[in-house]
Amino acid sequence: QVQLVESGGGLVQAGGSLRLSCVASGRTFSSYARGWFRQAPGKEREFVAAISSTGGTTHYADFVKGRFAISRDNAENTVYLQMNSLKPEDTAVYYCAARDHKPYGPSSLFFREYEFDYWGQGTQVTVSS
Repeated sequence: QVQLVESGGGLVQAGGSLRLSCVASGRTFSSYARGWFRQAPGKEREFVAAISSTGGTTHYADFVKGRFAISRDNAENTVYLQMNSLKPEDTAVYYCAARDHKPYGPSSLFFREYEFDYWGQGTQVTVSS
């Protein structure tokens, strides 16, 4: 059974940093593109960052560019989201997602919720002002 488990969320002051992790189990995810999304209270879930199965290409939502960085360790089936210069508006539940890059190439990126097949349960990030 495929499982994605996020960790690393918590309470941090504005300007601080957090590093989220998402460990995948149940199969080998080296051919899987990964993504991070978030959902703030009363808002729809939105795209944050994506990384290809090789890790060679990444893409970010405009509101996190220059502050967040996505990376992956295929040997550990883990994807990370390093979040720096956090703002109160970054407060949300953060979800990781995964999908096989096939039938597209290993450098493919995906940004839409419906494009992903597997989701974690989410981890809460709260940024105080």
